[in-house]
Amino acid sequence: MKPTILAMDIGTQGTKTAVFDADMNLLATAFEASRLIQPSPGAVWQEAEDLYGAAVRTIRGALAQPGIDPAAVAAIGVDSQMAGIMGVDEAGQAVTYYDSWLDARCAPYMKRMRERAGGRVTAITGGPVTYTHGPKILWWKHEHPDVYRRIAKFVLPHGYVVGRMAGLRGDEAYFDYTCLQYSGFGDNLRKAWSQELLDTFDVPREKFARVVSPFEVVGRVTPAFAKETGLPDGIPIVAGGGDTACSIFGSGLFEADLLFDIAGTASVMCSVVDSFVPDTAFETMTMMRSPVDGYWFPLAYINGGGLCLKWLRDQVTHSSYEALSAPCADIPPGSDGLMFVPHFAGRVLPNNPDVKGSYMGLNWKHTDAHLFKAAMEGVAYEYHYYLSVMRRLYPHSNFDTLRAAGGGATSSLFNQIKADVLGVRVVPFVMSEAGLAGSAAIAGAGAGVLSDYRAPIRRLMQGGEPLKPDAARHRAYQPFAAAYLKTIEALTPLYRDVLPK
Repeated sequence: MKPTILAMDIGTQGTKTAVFDADMNLLATAFEASRLIQPSPGAVWQEAEDLYGAAVRTIRGALAQPGIDPAAVAAIGVDSQMAGIMGVDEAGQAVTYYDSWLDARCAPYMKRMRERAGGRVTAITGGPVTYTHGPKILWWKHEHPDVYRRIAKFVLPHGYVVGRMAGLRGDEAYFDYTCLQYSGFGDNLRKAWSQELLDTFDVPREKFARVVSPFEVVGRVTPAFAKETGLPDGIPIVAGGGDTACSIFGSGLFEADLLFDIAGTASVMCSVVDSFVPDTAFETMTMMRSPVDGYWFPLAYINGGGLCLKWLRDQVTHSSYEALSAPCADIPPGSDGLMFVPHFAGRVLPNNPDVKGSYMGLNWKHTDAHLFKAAMEGVAYEYHYYLSVMRRLYPHSNFDTLRAAGGGATSSLFNQIKADVLGVRVVPFVMSEAGLAGSAAIAGAGAGVLSDYRAPIRRLMQGGEPLKPDAARHRAYQPFAAAYLKTIEALTPLYRDVLPK
């Protein structure tokens, strides 16, 4: 019986479980959509039992696929959303819901952290203060002190679900190092918690779980979880990592200087480097650890960037992506003077909570296709700024090829716009399950099922036809990319001081 690996991705839009063989061939998948609770503007969360229930049900669904033998599963890996947080008690049970990365209620504490020690947070954690763990933890502490007192450890969604799988108590909870840049209190370079930052914000060290490698085996499937899912008990479970880190890793980015675009719910752009250079000058790039110790993924993202295109399709045009894309070839760079700002939930990096999503320059000649192309250009302009910062932080790196994954990477139009705006080659991946592949490889390597994760991932993640930048369009786009930054600057006081929140 050949061993298989079970991988799970707990994403914003849903939970997906997959089964891979030891050669990283995808054998089966099962998916369940998320229930995002949004009772008021700025409030977004997921119930802990929904996360756990989706894990159980998608495992059952994957194991029920033809040809899948539950007894062959030899390792389990889980990844999840990275920038939100939740709390568990001493028994490892959820005390809070999952406070989503999309939730903006912690904004006052984000401001407090930035004013008191923003530069030090960036220098130590590698990540600027945004709507991430630090402000969220302070929000729980000050807004819900009764709940905060019951929290034994703050954990990530995959840490919580793995804890339920393996029966981990609160003192056995873990926090994998790929998420330290979002922690607000982690010493990223040393893979530990920063006493300086904990003291600054009066948060006890005891609230924080031990920091581990994603490859560490943290537990085994309990008889109770085995009964719920149909898995055998005793299967080793590795710590796993953040979904973005696993996606980058699972796309074969093992060498320095490669660029990567995750065109999903969030629009993420990053690179791979071999040195830790916190972005204290621009506070734009977040220094995420690679699962492979010694490498780093400097990245920035648009909060809900991919959701902007879905919103436009579903709420405004009521058309298909294909129908919207077809006329775009005849629309020149800059969409005939139409500018789109994709920050519906505020700009995350560099942080600007006041700016919102906007169209500027509308006139009678603009069509649905103009709206669609301008939205894609807006994402590309934001990427243009990210790339300019990366080149300043790493002036000796040759960032000339962008690998693209995620749903947006299936659009040749979107990929070509990015190539033209950035002036780099864009290589789309044929397979979009990069996160699951990364989680499976980490689990297989950690549990000893895989002796070499690089070769099977490289076989699995074959790139499509590269798209080269058009020199004329690249030149034409540069004034629009500059105007995009000026537009954000001009809009900020309008949204902050004039328009209602």
